[in-house]
Amino acid sequence: MVGLVLSAALCGTAHAQSPAQQPPQTTPSTKPTAAPGTVPIAAPLPVYTGPKYDNRWEIYGGFLFMNGQAGQSLPKRYNMGGGEGMFTYWLGNPHSQSFLKRHLGLAVDYRFGAGTTPVLTIDNINRVLVMQHIGSGGFQFRWLKNRYVALDLHGLAGATYGIFNHATNEYTPGTVAYCPAAATSGQQANLNLYCNGIAPWGAAGGSIDFNESGKLAVRLSPDMTFEHFGTETREFFSISLGAIYRFGKNQ
Repeated sequence: MVGLVLSAALCGTAHAQSPAQQPPQTTPSTKPTAAPGTVPIAAPLPVYTGPKYDNRWEIYGGFLFMNGQAGQSLPKRYNMGGGEGMFTYWLGNPHSQSFLKRHLGLAVDYRFGAGTTPVLTIDNINRVLVMQHIGSGGFQFRWLKNRYVALDLHGLAGATYGIFNHATNEYTPGTVAYCPAAATSGQQANLNLYCNGIAPWGAAGGSIDFNESGKLAVRLSPDMTFEHFGTETREFFSISLGAIYRFGKNQ
């Protein structure tokens, strides 16, 4: 009996002295981190929407300012306002083998201008309306370009049709002549304007295009123009402001 009691006491003591069981400890899992600068981009880069200058066609329309001289003996020039339209066919794209095809386009241009010119005062007429219709063709040369702007050069040649008899037809019919060749025996004076007719015309200038998108741009285009009404060629200034639209992919 004494032995059983001692055995139970020893077992209880040993159980009491055994350390309490601890729950197993788990090491938190760690994900590998990427080196700085090598984190993959979650979203794709935006698609480039700027101009690629690989268009086949280009159309331009804008407001026009130009000056001129309505009579060879008139001492002052006059100013005209109107509009301009140009259509261009580009021969090639930036990847063409030929230099000319990479840079050259064929252009057709139309302009209209109207304004009042001073004349020698006759019967209280001191300013009269004159108009010009101008048609021409030539080339455009695509010079410098990036995604923001493009610089082009152009040369045009054609003809202008001048209308100078508006005052004599509308205001004082039969009293004065508008040009020396139109004077009759009963008209002792004329306005010294050019006679209505066609004259050679040309332009040399350039344009700067401010790109709004891949197809649309705002254009500012100054020119030096030449015309041959009368017996001599004279030089004038012209400038237009408008928008161009590029279309048709050039393969």
